[in-house]
Amino acid sequence: MSRSTSLLQQMTVFVTVGTGGGCAMMYYLMQKNFAKSEHYRLAIEQLNNNSSAMASLGAPPLKIHNIHLSDRHNRIDHSSAQLKIPVTGSRTGGYLYTTSTRDAIMNRWKLQQVFLKLREGEIIEIFNKTESEE
Repeated sequence: MSRSTSLLQQMTVFVTVGTGGGCAMMYYLMQKNFAKSEHYRLAIEQLNNNSSAMASLGAPPLKIHNIHLSDRHNRIDHSSAQLKIPVTGSRTGGYLYTTSTRDAIMNRWKLQQVFLKLREGEIIEIFNKTESEE
């Protein structure tokens, strides 16, 4: 009887480690896919090109953290994307909020709005596509 209990314990440990490793791998791959996406990259480029936002963060160096997958601000579907990207510099940190839409004809993402909300509450508008630009 003790042999079957020992085998069951070994199987439990193996399945637990395998499941945990699988979940960690899936989380890593999802974060990697976010970072490769066009709407994500466009927003980060806008932040990098905005000298006042970068100065407020104390960047460079700019550190971009993983997106919180359960955050309600992070939504993506076929035609729109809304992200909340955590960023930090040497001085402070905050969240980069971005809204994008997909052009159905060209199958490309276009930024609609990008702004940085610092920990202190300050909001820095980085990009805003107004109605007159469309």
